Amino acid sequence: MVHRCAGVLEDMKKITIPAAIAALAVVLAACGGSTKQTTTTTNVLMNARGMALYTPDGESATNVRCSGACTSIWKPLRPGEATLSSTAVFTRPDGTKQLARAGRPLYTFAQDSPGAITGNGASDAFAGKRFTWHVVTSGGAAASMPASSGGY
Repeated sequence: MVHRCAGVLEDMKKITIPAAIAALAVVLAACGGSTKQTTTTTNVLMNARGMALYTPDGESATNVRCSGACTSIWKPLRPGEATLSSTAVFTRPDGTKQLARAGRPLYTFAQDSPGAITGNGASDAFAGKRFTWHVVTSGGAAASMPASSGGY
């Protein structure tokens, strides 16, 4: 795939800046895009700092899969970091405490900023385990919500 895209990028040197920007968007879409999505909604649960809360598919408080390097990107929500109804505290395999809602562990996304929701629909893998992340809404544990593309 890289060899095909490299030629296109060379050709872009010969065109004007506005045309280059448009062409670059097409090249990036064709050469591999992002799985991360940006979502805006007023129903997304947030921690005390305004960071959106997420939970991955296939994980529960009794089956924690996000550990090690995963927790450097997806930060476990610790007791005291949010005041939410219907949450429970559980003990992670490493002995630390984390909040869960409807039995699903809650995390913040390291690449978010307060008020931003950029990890909805993100797919990644750590230690051979694949994850798809969803924002947590006030109406349910995890939501697959309409989103637009973002960079991941």
